[in-house]
Amino acid sequence: MLFNSLQFALFLPVVFLVYWLLRRSLRWQNLFVVAASYLFYGWWDARFLLLIAFTSLCSYFSGLAIGRAREQGARGKAWMWANVAVNLLVLGVFKYYDFFAQSFADVFLGGQADGLLLHVVLPVGISFYTFQALSYTIDVYKGTVNATRDGVAFFAYVSFFPQLVAGPIERASSLLPQFERGRSFDYALAVDGLRQMLWGFFKKLVVADSCAVYVDKVFAAPSAYGGTTLVVAAVLFSFQIYGDFSGYSDIAIGTAKLFGIRLRRNFNVPYFSRDMAEFWRRWHISLTTWFRDYVYIPLGGSRVGSWRVVFNTLVIFLLSGFWHGANWTFLAWGLFHALLFLPLILLHRNRRYRDTVAEGRRLPNLREVGQMLLTFLLATVGWVIFRSPSIGFAFSYLGGVFQQGEYLSLLTNDYFFLPAALLLMLVVEWFNRDGAHEFARQPRNRVLRWVGYMLLIFIIVCYMQTSEMPFIYFQF
Repeated sequence: MLFNSLQFALFLPVVFLVYWLLRRSLRWQNLFVVAASYLFYGWWDARFLLLIAFTSLCSYFSGLAIGRAREQGARGKAWMWANVAVNLLVLGVFKYYDFFAQSFADVFLGGQADGLLLHVVLPVGISFYTFQALSYTIDVYKGTVNATRDGVAFFAYVSFFPQLVAGPIERASSLLPQFERGRSFDYALAVDGLRQMLWGFFKKLVVADSCAVYVDKVFAAPSAYGGTTLVVAAVLFSFQIYGDFSGYSDIAIGTAKLFGIRLRRNFNVPYFSRDMAEFWRRWHISLTTWFRDYVYIPLGGSRVGSWRVVFNTLVIFLLSGFWHGANWTFLAWGLFHALLFLPLILLHRNRRYRDTVAEGRRLPNLREVGQMLLTFLLATVGWVIFRSPSIGFAFSYLGGVFQQGEYLSLLTNDYFFLPAALLLMLVVEWFNRDGAHEFARQPRNRVLRWVGYMLLIFIIVCYMQTSEMPFIYFQF
């Protein structure tokens, strides 16, 4: 079920109403969360409900086994690794098997892989809920959280519908306790959630989907266009993927607030970053910190020799790239960012910018403007690699930037509002760059606030695309 669908518009108020009617019984309320979440997920393909149930059961029982082992003076390492292996095997079969089989056939069988391929459909959001379930088992093993005996609360933790298919990837230490204790309706939190949802819908339906029309046309036949058009399309894809993914996160986090649940922030104005290290502290925060805590630090992090730091950095960026999908372009994208990140970490400059850009000032200085533009340019080059169907396509696209060809105007009747929408998004997020989220600060005057809300709703209704466009990260 898409957030930007009529079905969700009907689903959400019904679930909200029944959920709070059940507030006197925590168990029934959590059971209803699981049922609603399974309905939400099963709307795509009910067969995949067995998969998420299997993942949840394996992680729940392995957590109990590890907990019993710890009570008996053991660590339960075998149970932890068994659950990790089972979940990664499921993820590998559905997401990566055909890729490796086809690659093997290309090298050794002349590309004939018909007998090797499974042709399985990739379940929506499998990487997200698998990583969320894995983090629970690992944290129980590490002693960070205690194994829960409340199976209903655990199933709600894994399947909570707002963040089920595209994050944020939550940790058990943060989300699970919220399902284990009673919740009361918080009006201020719910209002803030609606406000964040509104901004998320604006970024998705107006910014991202409008950019997609132009981007898809150019990326479908880049050789037909000149360098200026390719540059514009690359820049617009940077805004598309940001508006699409951060928009989803805003809607998810805002929706959770309606149910008294707080999810972690997943984006923090990444295009206002002054170097690539700061960019990765602000982009897809839940995934970045997952790889940091469960891969990078266990490998030794940056507290080892220089060559080991290089190895550790390459590992997490290549894994991050491959997490996004079974294509060599994702590995190339990860390697590209690793090469940008390595000089910063080796020179101990990766933690220079822990504050907010232009903190205490309305506008940045020229140096900060230059840093942000350079970081955005480097990220945009990476997004071209990410968006490309093959590495050869990416090189051809980037090379085409310096060629002449047809110009596709952005300022046609269909797209005249897009520059204005991008400017509005950047201005609003700039003045909210140190807020709790990118639409947190509002005028104190109630009339001005509601004028702003109504104007935003009017823009969404007038300029949203007529067809439902799925979120980019559903494929991951």
